[in-house]
Amino acid sequence: MILHFWRAARVGCFSLLLGAAAVRGANENPDRVSVLSVAGDAQAAKAAIGADGSIHLLMDSARGPRYLKSSDAGRTFSSPIEVVDAASLKPGLIFAISDLAVGRNGLVHVAMSNNAWKLKLPQEEWGFYYAVLAPGAKAFSPVRNLNRKPSEGFSLAANEAGSVSAWFLSGKLYRMNSHDDGGSFSAYTEANPAWSPCECCTTAAAYGADGRLAVLYRERTDNERNIFVVVADAGASPRLARRRVSATNWKVDACPMTYFSIQPAGGGYVAAWPTKGQVYFARLDPEGRVLPPGEIRTPGTSGMRTGVLALAAADGCTLVSWKNGNVLGWQLYDAQNQPIGSPGSTNSLGGGAAGVTLRDGRFVLFR
Repeated sequence: MILHFWRAARVGCFSLLLGAAAVRGANENPDRVSVLSVAGDAQAAKAAIGADGSIHLLMDSARGPRYLKSSDAGRTFSSPIEVVDAASLKPGLIFAISDLAVGRNGLVHVAMSNNAWKLKLPQEEWGFYYAVLAPGAKAFSPVRNLNRKPSEGFSLAANEAGSVSAWFLSGKLYRMNSHDDGGSFSAYTEANPAWSPCECCTTAAAYGADGRLAVLYRERTDNERNIFVVVADAGASPRLARRRVSATNWKVDACPMTYFSIQPAGGGYVAAWPTKGQVYFARLDPEGRVLPPGEIRTPGTSGMRTGVLALAAADGCTLVSWKNGNVLGWQLYDAQNQPIGSPGSTNSLGGGAAGVTLRDGRFVLFR
């Protein structure tokens, strides 16, 4: 399946076809960022890149979640594969993408939510839904309900050692771990009873280069809605250490219902999140400490439950992207955290901000 492109400006290390009238600020950016558009009514939800350089893309569509793969840096994509098996579907039941992780040997792990609560189905069906696509397979595994518990804010992380970590919110912050590529998961356990997560936001998880796991979430203690990172060491019984990431305080007597992201960056991580509607990012060391100069305010703004994304390249450049309404925006930063060029933007349906860093340091976003 070939992606449909539009005639456009140069926004990456190479030229791709985009809607020139729809993209603002792109001509002032160096040739480093490209935006791809997928045909049809599907909306880009999540993207990830495998160890072999393949791009894995998840789309939400009227027919349910769909998966596509590119082995040529996004020039062409495979035909879509339905993520949800027919046996898991019920009248009126709608699944939506929550997260994507690529693990050992290119195994694709998908986290999903659904509207079982709205259909007044049993509460054990309001849980964390999970499916896997094996390398070379033409269909995903049957969907599994991992926790059988009313919950949301689902995230996944996977690594080349066969570990998969699943996180969710249900009044508190919970985790489930697998050491057999998602074949089986431990029973869910609470991360720390003293922590009080913002219940209608999300979680974001990523394995670092050293095998440690970092999880981003929003705290709500005393109605101060600040972003924290939890870092788990690589031991058999991982110790959890928590640090505050956001510096700008946000005190509000309501859940702001925001999304955010964390990705590996060099030996540490890069995180992005909104505070008071403004998008920020920061680089973190392997233990989750915020590196100088601290949080960096971007030109981006976000709405409730709209995507925010930060991607890192090996040379220290960072791309921060965000959604607000039906507009996808982005800003590129150099290794000294200075903006390169002006912000870019383009029309984009849905709430997701999806993108990857290619092996050569180029960035690809999906609209």
